[in-house]
Amino acid sequence: MGLVPESPSPSGSLAWDQLQALAPPPPDRVRGVTNAQAQLRLFRSSESEVRVTLYRDHHAWCPYCQKVWLWLEEKQIPYRIRKVTMNCYGDKESWYRQRVPSGMLPALELDGRLITESDLILAALEAAFGPLERPLEDPEVLALRQLERRLFRAWCQWLCCTGEAGPASEPAERHFEKMAVLVEAALAVHEGPWFLQSLSCVDLIFTPYLERMGASLSYYKGYGLRQCHPALDRWFSALEQRSTYLGTQSDFHTHAHDLPPQMGRCLASGTAAQVACAAQIDQGPWITPHDGSGGSGTGPAAVAASPVLETRQLEPPGAALEALARVLKHRHTLVAVNPYSGAGFDQALACALTRLVGGGVACLPPPGSAPGLRYLRDRICVPRDMSLHAARRLRQALESTAQADPAGALEAPTPIPTNQRRDQDPRRFAPA
Repeated sequence: MGLVPESPSPSGSLAWDQLQALAPPPPDRVRGVTNAQAQLRLFRSSESEVRVTLYRDHHAWCPYCQKVWLWLEEKQIPYRIRKVTMNCYGDKESWYRQRVPSGMLPALELDGRLITESDLILAALEAAFGPLERPLEDPEVLALRQLERRLFRAWCQWLCCTGEAGPASEPAERHFEKMAVLVEAALAVHEGPWFLQSLSCVDLIFTPYLERMGASLSYYKGYGLRQCHPALDRWFSALEQRSTYLGTQSDFHTHAHDLPPQMGRCLASGTAAQVACAAQIDQGPWITPHDGSGGSGTGPAAVAASPVLETRQLEPPGAALEALARVLKHRHTLVAVNPYSGAGFDQALACALTRLVGGGVACLPPPGSAPGLRYLRDRICVPRDMSLHAARRLRQALESTAQADPAGALEAPTPIPTNQRRDQDPRRFAPA
């Protein structure tokens, strides 16, 4: 049964006030579950107890910010958040340059003292609030931290320094495989899915780049990290049971396109598997009938069909309505900044949102609106805008609406830039 009320508009889409009536109220960003939109996190504390301010990037693209963010959430340390622009998608704010001349991210203010570099930040947080399971300088933790850096270097070598599949790329691929096997062996030392007896700072240190490895190697190499390494799959699956991780988790599409301007370049292998993976990540389907969750890549049939395995978490209730609420919040700006807004984009967006909430497929967008719908589809950012499952629902609704364009659905939007992402400049969405 759909979620829509009766009496859609004559065009077949719901009116904006009808869509607004379906949107859920905003969640509690301050004391609720981990989320990317919060500016203050209190958990069970009062605001007067806040000793920490985290400076992180607007779009949640920075892996080192994610590491510190996760630590604060797992320890439930009350903190404020101030968001800063990364150079790859905009100009660094002058107030931040005055505070941190290097512009480095993340930065953290603890009791008035400013600290940069994520490892130094974690060490200062440990000294103030105690370690997460074991301290950073524990011998076993140190060895695992060094292993994470070795895996990171192997990934960079394969992803950024070798392109087409063949003899030139095989040593880099073999070296990455060797490092990944060593990580699996480290996970096997203790019972359970974690690197130590329970979730620890080690898991949080591995999380940002393992997440980005899974996305980028699927998109650029056609390589399924979780399928090739079952221990890593179990580790990811355990993370996906934690609301702390789900609130910071990105998706394959976001990482595949945010990494090139940060890393300089990411080279595609050009194999049939790689081309197929990239096409699925870019063009869908993001929602498939492989399993009861309705999510691509979460059931055995989906795993066998494609190395695109983002998550094994079942889609939670309300994913479509989460996407609806987030689009409605920024509707006017989304229309204003879309380079194809002249082709009836506002009405096309209403049509897509009608499909999103279960309004059927009878709603036809205005002729020529497909590129505008796909431009928005390609710029949904997880978790900045919404959660992974909400983004899947929205991308699918935008694409199915684009395919219904009466003028023809084949026209592609402006390609996503690779050398910079100024199309994602956050100033356009800043409050007046």
